[in-house]
Amino acid sequence: MIRFSVRVHPGSPTSSVGGTYDGALQVRVRARAIDHAATNEVCAVLADAFDVRPGAVQCVRGARSRTKLIAIEGNDDVLTAQLSTLLSST
Repeated sequence: MIRFSVRVHPGSPTSSVGGTYDGALQVRVRARAIDHAATNEVCAVLADAFDVRPGAVQCVRGARSRTKLIAIEGNDDVLTAQLSTLLSST
């Protein structure tokens, strides 16, 4: 399992993952921050980006904040390599 911070940008025109904001992985989602819709979409978008099942991604802290702590279950070496690639992309 790996844990890392994400910075969420709700209400974006498209959903995407990549780049950094204050050291955190940037995640843009179409959903607005209403009734946890943005947090739920963040988990779904990250599951797709890391090629894991949706249940493997969970928001550990910050469900109501733009900065969240995310945990992903899986092969740590593979997930860490993917995270490094996403952090360096724009």
